[in-house]
Amino acid sequence: MGLVRFLKKLLGARPAPVLQGDLGLADDAGLDLEELSRRLDLPAATVKGTAVCYSAFDVPKRSGGRRRIQAPSPELKQLQRRLLRRVLGRLPTHPAAVGFEAGHSIATHASAHVGQAVVVRMDVKDFFPSTRSERIYRFFRLAGWNGDAADRLVNLCTYKGGLPQGAPTSPRLSNLVNYLLDARLSGLGVTAGALYTRWADDLTFSLGRDDPHAIHGLIGSTKAILADFGYRLHTRRKLHIRRRHQRQVVTGLVVNEQVNLPRATRRWLRAVEHRLDRGLPASLDADQLAGWRALEQMVLAQTDRRA
Repeated sequence: MGLVRFLKKLLGARPAPVLQGDLGLADDAGLDLEELSRRLDLPAATVKGTAVCYSAFDVPKRSGGRRRIQAPSPELKQLQRRLLRRVLGRLPTHPAAVGFEAGHSIATHASAHVGQAVVVRMDVKDFFPSTRSERIYRFFRLAGWNGDAADRLVNLCTYKGGLPQGAPTSPRLSNLVNYLLDARLSGLGVTAGALYTRWADDLTFSLGRDDPHAIHGLIGSTKAILADFGYRLHTRRKLHIRRRHQRQVVTGLVVNEQVNLPRATRRWLRAVEHRLDRGLPASLDADQLAGWRALEQMVLAQTDRRA
């Protein structure tokens, strides 16, 4: 199936069959496992026989709590990286999906929402595991793979029925499979007079006018659209509505007037630098401080400003 036909079919799908349903394709229609091996430049035995093994562990979240990571085995991770470069990397994502995409960073993402009257941020619960295998299979079939190849691709890229948070393929697959979701949320934003972008599970809308009725409708409609794709919103701690007189933050950067690190972070970095220069103990070592300074310089450079 050609790229134009693929996009038309994907964008023309009704919400109900997004999760499952008959695709109207014969099981043997499309590219096969031999073609997958050729594109990956790997022996068929490697593509078919690589074991799907993960180790799970928890890491702390910046906002509190723990995040579950499923890390693929070294052999599986190597194959997933090849899939990412040679198969997934050549397919289109929606322009609103900026997380983990070439040419984008937290700075370019935040810059889209500078100087707005209101910034609304919403967070999707359990985003990667809630991106279900059935949807991944449907995506691969519509992308042109036959049933056997799609089954193997799903097997290589999912774990326990969803996208594993730790596999290199998961971020891009989450963008690819959610093309229609991003298209609908972008359209909702246009209707509400808002700009929409998504960084993984973090949805951001910014509005040039502070209209409480429009904001309320935007949140309710977003919740309903997400439900069509099997997702749920965090509606308490991770729903943020910030106006001009408040600190507006997008992917950790302040966007009220220009993109920058939060003032408290910049003050902390200056204090750390001062203590290190005097040979005193500090909360960061020299290498860690250099990493933060590199981030600060990246923000300045990618938003056309000089230090």
